Amino acid sequence: MNQITGAKLYETSAKGNRLSQIDIEPDSHDPAFYTCTIELHPDQRHQKITGFGGSFTDASASVLNRLSTQKREEVLKAYFGKNGHKYSLTRTHINSCDFSLENYSFADTPDDFELQHFSFDTSRYLAADMIKQAMDISEQGFCIIASPWTAPVWMKDNQKWRGGKLRKDCYRVWALYFARFIHSMKQEGIPVWAVTPENEPLGNDNNWESMHFTPAEMNDFVENHLYPVLSEKAPEVKILGYDQNRDTELNEWATAMFKKPETAKCYSGTAVHWYGSTNRVFSAGLDFVHKLAPEKHIIQTEACIDAQVPRWKDDDWYWSKLATDWGWSWAPDEKKHLHPKYIPVFRYANDIIGCLNHHVDGWVDWNMVLDTNGGPNWAKNWCIAPVIAKPETDEVHYTPLFYVMGHFSRYILPGSSRIGWSMKPVDETDPNELLVTATQNPDGEICVILSNPSLKRKNILVKLGDAKLCFTIDALAVQTLCIPAS
Repeated sequence: MNQITGAKLYETSAKGNRLSQIDIEPDSHDPAFYTCTIELHPDQRHQKITGFGGSFTDASASVLNRLSTQKREEVLKAYFGKNGHKYSLTRTHINSCDFSLENYSFADTPDDFELQHFSFDTSRYLAADMIKQAMDISEQGFCIIASPWTAPVWMKDNQKWRGGKLRKDCYRVWALYFARFIHSMKQEGIPVWAVTPENEPLGNDNNWESMHFTPAEMNDFVENHLYPVLSEKAPEVKILGYDQNRDTELNEWATAMFKKPETAKCYSGTAVHWYGSTNRVFSAGLDFVHKLAPEKHIIQTEACIDAQVPRWKDDDWYWSKLATDWGWSWAPDEKKHLHPKYIPVFRYANDIIGCLNHHVDGWVDWNMVLDTNGGPNWAKNWCIAPVIAKPETDEVHYTPLFYVMGHFSRYILPGSSRIGWSMKPVDETDPNELLVTATQNPDGEICVILSNPSLKRKNILVKLGDAKLCFTIDALAVQTLCIPAS
């Protein structure tokens, strides 16, 4: 076979590589040398990729605002610059969320059904300035998904930030509110690409801003209010339904959204989160959604290492099976097995690979930047972000999670397609543990992403038509292989 030429290989590993370029040796080995063979099938085309990225929150903006101008620009360039991660898909909140500094909305006057007192207050919505700064840096631009955690309290049956439902007589005004938010963002020079009707509609009553919907209630709101209003006032903006965990509820919601044509036309796709498990992708649920609506988006809109305080400059922790999540202590007994301790690096890498292999076309991280406490936020809901900053000393630390995100966002471009691949281990009795996905960019370049969570190095043989390439992936490592268009 011919040798594939011009390919580049990048690795992030527990041994210290950080998106480092790795040499590729010419193939001179016996077939038994290889752990497995990966054969690429670019003629097998699957979903088109929308993008990868993170979220603009008030917490992230607050941390950046306390850094020096130089450091703030460094972080934003690392995420959005041409030599950085080139984030292409992002998310932000409508009204406050748990990662805001206070509770707020843009229409606090009770019974203001025509929104005469709507005020887009960027002194409270700190994320707006962060978005504009990122837009100034990004050359290719990025899409923004906007999600509300709750309507203003006067629109809710319990008159509280937490829990409760949208009053039936407020369905229309809440839809108008979306349009006013989109218009206000546009006036700031910020285009909104899509909205979700509600972040985590299954809700919570005690933790932070939330509002409950059943599938039927969300369909009523979207079909009879939000979709008609946006069709008139912001027809370019998509609606992504659900916006909660890839768990058993996903099938119920997807069925409700897509079983009737008159409802399905209102949704451009489904938004999902990863918090249902630390060790499962829920691939059957994603396949079910795709089968129901194969032409629609499936976008992962939120993920983070939650219920953990960041480890300041302790990279070894991110490669160790020490992390726990909310489910470690709070999940019901029948779901405890979904929340074991896990390795943060591979929770990210393996989840993104698994999502891509099951029809997800966009993957969005949660906060881009947090401080060493995992905040700030009013709810004291501490989490980890890929970038941790210490404003007191004007220091920034890029955790291994940052580099893992780059393995996808830097090389898999918007408009690329996931392609087919097959993998055959040399020793069928040896558990391989290697995870793989592959895409082809619009210019023909093929990207292969590999995750090796095992403690063994793997010798890989890649075949593309009548050409081949061999390389090694280290133990505890993530790699991106870029093969130029032939």
